Amino acid sequence: MTGHPGFITIKGSNLTDKFRNNRHRAFVAAGAACLLATMVTQMALSIRQESLTWDEDDHIFAGYMSWKTGDFGLNPEHPPLVKLLATIPILGMPLHVPKLQHREFKTEAFLDGKEFLSKNDADTILFRVRMAAALLTVLMAALVFLAATEMFGPVAGFIALTLVAFDPNLLAHGAFVTTDMGLSCFLFASVYAFYRYAKAPSVWRLALVGIAAGCALASKHTGILVFPMLLALAVFEAIRTRGWKQTARLALALVTIAAIAVAVLWAFYGFRYQARPQGLAMSQPLAEFAGGLKPLDSWLVSTCARWHLLPESYLYGLADVRYLDRYCPSYIFGKVYRHGVWFYFPSAFPIKTTLPLLALLGLAVVAIATRKLRDWQVILFLSVPPAIHFLIATCSGINIGLRHILPVYVFLNVLAAGAAWVFIRRDRRWAWAVGLLLVFQAVSTTRSFPAYIAYANELWGGPSNTYKYLTDSNTDWGQQLKAAKKYLAGRGVTSCWFAYFAEGVVDATGYYGIPCRPLITPDSMWMNEEMDIPPVIDGPVLISAGTLSGYELGSDDLNPYRQFMWLKPTAAIQNGILVFDGRFHVARASAISHVQKARTRMGDRHLDQALAEAQTAVAVDPGFFDAQEALGDVLMQFHRRDEARAAWQSALDLARKLEPGVRGYIVRDIERRLAGK
Repeated sequence: MTGHPGFITIKGSNLTDKFRNNRHRAFVAAGAACLLATMVTQMALSIRQESLTWDEDDHIFAGYMSWKTGDFGLNPEHPPLVKLLATIPILGMPLHVPKLQHREFKTEAFLDGKEFLSKNDADTILFRVRMAAALLTVLMAALVFLAATEMFGPVAGFIALTLVAFDPNLLAHGAFVTTDMGLSCFLFASVYAFYRYAKAPSVWRLALVGIAAGCALASKHTGILVFPMLLALAVFEAIRTRGWKQTARLALALVTIAAIAVAVLWAFYGFRYQARPQGLAMSQPLAEFAGGLKPLDSWLVSTCARWHLLPESYLYGLADVRYLDRYCPSYIFGKVYRHGVWFYFPSAFPIKTTLPLLALLGLAVVAIATRKLRDWQVILFLSVPPAIHFLIATCSGINIGLRHILPVYVFLNVLAAGAAWVFIRRDRRWAWAVGLLLVFQAVSTTRSFPAYIAYANELWGGPSNTYKYLTDSNTDWGQQLKAAKKYLAGRGVTSCWFAYFAEGVVDATGYYGIPCRPLITPDSMWMNEEMDIPPVIDGPVLISAGTLSGYELGSDDLNPYRQFMWLKPTAAIQNGILVFDGRFHVARASAISHVQKARTRMGDRHLDQALAEAQTAVAVDPGFFDAQEALGDVLMQFHRRDEARAAWQSALDLARKLEPGVRGYIVRDIERRLAGK
């Protein structure tokens, strides 16, 4: 009463405003937590129903051994961050650990990983490591919410988080023990941290950018793209501010960020150059392994190795990525290509992206073009990094899945949410349209549960039709074994055939109990699994979508299961394994199995057995060039030169009839044989 009435009123207003602000913050936090919980629930429920994917046993075993023995040479093709994080929950488990056999590094890690999972409780291990890996997806989603809220406001934050929480591509890979979501998280974290540094520079903000960039490097080798992204943004910031002091500060900041990032990368390798602990060495020295690269690539790797600028394991992985870039086949719109094609990602993006996100991205273009969205600093920070990533992915030769451009989605979700809020703020009627799009997104994604990985939007016929356009991790990564077992049990099937995409690296029969005899696949040949396949088989025949496409062989003509592409399947298991009933002629698959055994017997100097296998291959499929070539190779070991040359000539004539994309190198190889080279 003694105070001034105005003061009392103001004080009361301050208290009321403070209460309202606190209540608002609590509401925002609770809403964001609910969306994050929804995302985690979706991932947890889906991974319970999915078996191992193609790469995971390799990653899990390598991560576990890195903790236990400091061995970074078992899986050098990928940096260690995700593997180390994922395997923390299993470090205390009593586990059977395979004895290393000192094979080629990929063979060693995959086969040891297969034994590691199948000889232990794979289901328990898999759930623990996947949920640990999912922490990075949750962190990414939280950063999306914070960034969208800071850039556009809390409504945009909720829109962005809803888009992410119900994005089928992010959910599909969000809990796998692979590198894509880790990269997506830390690339976005790096750019968002740099945005905050550009707005209000400080030492701590600069250090945070460096740490995030280092984590991007330690997540995946394409994390190196963080540097051109930050450089481009720094250039735009320098142009925008037009000041020498600001330009110098940004230049010094980039140098500092790079130094911190490289230090963080070294930390994940224990600040040790050698890939393997004392007493162990890589199956092939780095200098020799990198020697087959293009001259510039080889020089860069060798120079970094000579001066120990980067860890040996990391350099080994960089070399491996460059090899894959040169020799990786692709499959798009039902056609196999020997190498990558520039239109792969521009085509895959509209197939695999939800229609609501596509619509909102169109809205973002309109908002920018009409200057409704005019904060160019925000626009550039959300558009330049994904543009760089998309452009480099498009120019690369690795076309095996949309997962390689997942970081693009993180940025675009924030930009789309910001544009949506701009329209809502101008006309509240837009809130209904955006709300309906978000509901559509949730329904469309939920309908694909638990097989998010095979998602395609409604314009392309949905997930059941994805395999007609795309393959590999777009549809089938070998994760459907639990569903396949349930399907076969429901039909009472105890005898069947299975061309399984991850054959050789995942134990489909022993651990998952699939009652099918295996059919030959490119990966079973890589792992040298021998099979007895008759030229005629009776169904049910199960064929993974990734195997059905034949893309790993780099040719439609070489696909032993091509005939099945024109048949209507009896069923599709999680949209990734197709089931065919009836009697089928599989002479090519049978011939390949005999050719494989012929070459193995020849290598073991069991020449009589090798000759019998090669002759059987020719008898089963006389029009198969590889059968004739193998027969010629074995006959030459018996010094039956005329017969060998006749077989090679038959192989050459058949090879010349192959499609142009694959014909060249096969013809040259046989011609060298005929020339005695």
